[in-house]
Amino acid sequence: MDSFDLGESLIECSNFRKWYFRTRDQDQATNAEDVLFDMFKNEDTGLLAVGKFLAALRTTGLRNDDPRLQEFTDNLRKEHLKTGGHEGVSHETQKLSRDQFRRIINPNIVLISRAFRHQFIIPDWSGFTKHIEDFYWKCKSNSEGKVASYIPQLARMNPDYWGVSVCTIDGQRFSIGDTSIPFTLQSCSKPLTYAIALDRLGQEVVHQYVGQEPSGRNFNELVLDYNKKPHNPMINAGAILVCSLLKSLIKPEMTLAEKFDFTMNYFKRLAGGENMGFNNAVFLSEREAADRNYALGFYMREYNCYPDKSNLREIMDFYFQCCSMEANCDTMAVMAATLANGGICPITEEKVLKPDSVRDVLSLMHSCGMYDYSGQFAFKVGIPAKSGVSGSLLVVIPNVMGICTWSPPLDPLGNSCRGVQFCEELVSEFNFHSTYYDHRYDNLKHATNKKDPRRHKYETKGLSIVNLLFSAASGDVTAMRRHRLSGMDMTLSDYDGRTALHLASSEGHLDCVEFLIEQCAVPHDPKDRWGKRPIDEAETFGHMQVVEYLNNYALARKTEIENEEKENNNNDERNSRTVAESAIQTPLP
Repeated sequence: MDSFDLGESLIECSNFRKWYFRTRDQDQATNAEDVLFDMFKNEDTGLLAVGKFLAALRTTGLRNDDPRLQEFTDNLRKEHLKTGGHEGVSHETQKLSRDQFRRIINPNIVLISRAFRHQFIIPDWSGFTKHIEDFYWKCKSNSEGKVASYIPQLARMNPDYWGVSVCTIDGQRFSIGDTSIPFTLQSCSKPLTYAIALDRLGQEVVHQYVGQEPSGRNFNELVLDYNKKPHNPMINAGAILVCSLLKSLIKPEMTLAEKFDFTMNYFKRLAGGENMGFNNAVFLSEREAADRNYALGFYMREYNCYPDKSNLREIMDFYFQCCSMEANCDTMAVMAATLANGGICPITEEKVLKPDSVRDVLSLMHSCGMYDYSGQFAFKVGIPAKSGVSGSLLVVIPNVMGICTWSPPLDPLGNSCRGVQFCEELVSEFNFHSTYYDHRYDNLKHATNKKDPRRHKYETKGLSIVNLLFSAASGDVTAMRRHRLSGMDMTLSDYDGRTALHLASSEGHLDCVEFLIEQCAVPHDPKDRWGKRPIDEAETFGHMQVVEYLNNYALARKTEIENEEKENNNNDERNSRTVAESAIQTPLP
């Protein structure tokens, strides 16, 4: 008897498990590719229109330029050129066969199938963004506040500028308004520089030099805490000291120019490689109008707040440079989403910051991020945020999304009037208040007057049926595609036996009827509790196109069944004849 080798058996088991899961994933991927193709193909030609597919993908929140879809996009371009397309013509005009589609989509099938199956943090992206649009237009009419005027570059900003960008932890993105116009980060750079210091030096080192509590005083007041340290990194004194840590303790051999590049590259990684710049005019103006900041710098030097061998002039220049970096709403929303995602950039999936560093940053944004309005903002809104005098507002909803709003007019405390109003509108509609604190104050189970956009539509069978029937009744083919892709049984009915086909027929939505019959292969004549069929509903409400379609389908189906039966009968007769002939020809023993 052979001896039993435990180690060899474990290796074989491990190899089998790897083979099984790899084969299963490949099968699922192939199935997803076929399901997607069948969802969007043209029934007459059997080809898939790329433009139609990409338009549907955009409704999930994914953008065409998402870095995670780079291989898919490159494959589309290559296939376009390969099949005779011209360089200047959009690749969205092409039509793909099943094999072409499989080959093109395969590298990114997991992400794309997640999108169509509603497996992102905000499943109903279109519904959520509709609310964002409503908040945007409501806040746009707010004409309160004045543009910052302490330097001419800020004073010249158009007070009518107003933009909102959203990026979730899954990389779903939405922008409305003036989201591509660059503005300087100003105080919105403070949580970012603080995050870099924490990530590189650790909490213990950083908080030897700077505190972590609200000051209760003006953001640029000449005051230190009882330990003779700046109160926190979100006020000017604390941010200046954090810049001294970046300059003196992190790669101290770097020149000021090299440290600027180092910090800019960090910011770009947080933003997933999105556009960032530097406004030299703002930098020079900030330096000229910096009497109070220089006073803070010298005041802290008097109390030995800085690391050894720190150069105050270089520290101040570096601080002004960080404030003078430029971005737009789109870029800042990705930065906020990186913080919401625990330091992992959602659109590149790069781990930029440690989770512990992000936790500390969000804690101080929550308690100290809105100047002297921080306490009231935490009470009313309850979301970590940081404002800047350029009119920007960086908002982080942990484990959900990042938001950036920008509107230059400021309230007397230095916060964007429209930005603050937008946040208040957001938490009045959705239960995001104190999300950071595990919903202790806005409990998900009991806050029935607010919506939770993270909740999946299909949590129970009852909700599934309601959503399916509403989609059919409203003629929402896009939603019905998603139901189908999610694996839902499209023949589900309510307690009266009414199916999606009943509702679509009664409302005259021919495209929904065609989708259910042709794509989902549902029965064309189910009866409800009153014996009514879909065609009866269409006739009752005068939708003759639907009646004609269902009649034609019923006749075609009847003919098909009769032909199949006739063919089966013929086969049976042939088989019987063959058996009989064989019996005759076979001699008796």
